[in-house]
Amino acid sequence: MISPARKVAYEVLRRVEAEGAYASDVLHAELGARVKAEDAGLATELVMGVLRWRRLLDFLLERQLKKPVAKLDLPVALALRIGLYQLRFLERVPARAAVNESVELVKSARKTSAATLVNAVLRRAANEARMPAEKFVPRDAPLAGRLGILHSHPTWLVERWLARMGEQRTIALLEANNHTPRLTCALHDLKRREEIFAALQRAGLQIEPGKILQSAFTVSGGSPTRTDSFRSGAISIQDEASQTVPLLLEVQTKDRVLDLCAAPGGKTPPLVRAAGPDGLVIAADRHAHRLRAMREQFKRLTLTQVRLVELDAASPLPFGKFFNRILVDAPCSGTGTLARHPEIRWRLQPEQLAEFHALQTALLKSALERLVPGGRLVYSTCSMEPEENEQVVEEALRNISGFALNAGSEMSHGLKDNLVPGSESANLFDRGGFFRTTPGPLETDGFFAAIISRS
Repeated sequence: MISPARKVAYEVLRRVEAEGAYASDVLHAELGARVKAEDAGLATELVMGVLRWRRLLDFLLERQLKKPVAKLDLPVALALRIGLYQLRFLERVPARAAVNESVELVKSARKTSAATLVNAVLRRAANEARMPAEKFVPRDAPLAGRLGILHSHPTWLVERWLARMGEQRTIALLEANNHTPRLTCALHDLKRREEIFAALQRAGLQIEPGKILQSAFTVSGGSPTRTDSFRSGAISIQDEASQTVPLLLEVQTKDRVLDLCAAPGGKTPPLVRAAGPDGLVIAADRHAHRLRAMREQFKRLTLTQVRLVELDAASPLPFGKFFNRILVDAPCSGTGTLARHPEIRWRLQPEQLAEFHALQTALLKSALERLVPGGRLVYSTCSMEPEENEQVVEEALRNISGFALNAGSEMSHGLKDNLVPGSESANLFDRGGFFRTTPGPLETDGFFAAIISRS
């Protein structure tokens, strides 16, 4: 027999590898109310753990296989990774269960001929599962390659970070990317903070306040999506740095606001609430199915005054009027979200950074054309890479006049009024005035934002 948790984990990992799906999306679909909480927890741990530690797992498996894991049939590779992850990282799982159920997984996938291989490899791996991985990596291996194996990241990405940040900061980032991220929520009405917190606690959740915003909080001990507070639209799930970005726009009552790359829609609600019933908020995206998903989310939040528009924002925008506020939360590599979306690290290729740069620059230039004099634009990404961040801003503003970068440390009430007491907005900005968060110190995703004004 195969446990429900391992069945779910195997199927999610199969779809991630074979279909290019995102683990968090497939897990959300698979872990419905019929799945027990303990099974959901183990399935999530297996999926995210295997994805985060895939390179190290494969390195250790190949010591036994004498061939690349990539040359195995996918069901066999997944069964081996799931088994070894349990042996090395989950002390509460008996070795016999980890091995035997991995053997059953390949049998259920009609790869019975590989059952003997899986059994033998995992039994040998079990004997050295408590030995530190450092013992097996050649001491004379190049630093980037060694760190890439031990912290399970692509060597090319480690090389980039070493060159830019140095060894100590790079290791800290690698370690943060392999920690389970906090489950953070946004509170949509600060005045109801204590009331909603009490309701969530009655539902069995543990609450901890945010580290940046008063409207942010983390939950543990259950799923917030199964609470009345979520169903009624009082809260949403959103990383704390992501919650901070729309506040940088300083939306005022009656403003005309454009959320140019709005999907999945998490940054739109605070813009709508700040603009008020007399304002105008347009949320745009190029994909109709993502707009439909946003419309369902906005129904839960009772945001009826948002106008959804399908368009290609890299082309001249089809609006005759200008906007007081524009948010360009651009599509990006997502290297600031590798803890939350670990599969990205294995899909991203170096040449894609140039492709993202070209698209992001086109988006920003297009948006700047529709910003009213005296208006404010925020360009943001969840990337750690300069090509997608300051270099995009620099190129978009080159050879045009009338635009200026705002000094982030001079942030006014939109952000300051929501900061956790005792914290300073200046700590969120670098010397160039750019908003930055790094996985680790504040336990958020890695975000970048530039604030641009038009004179």
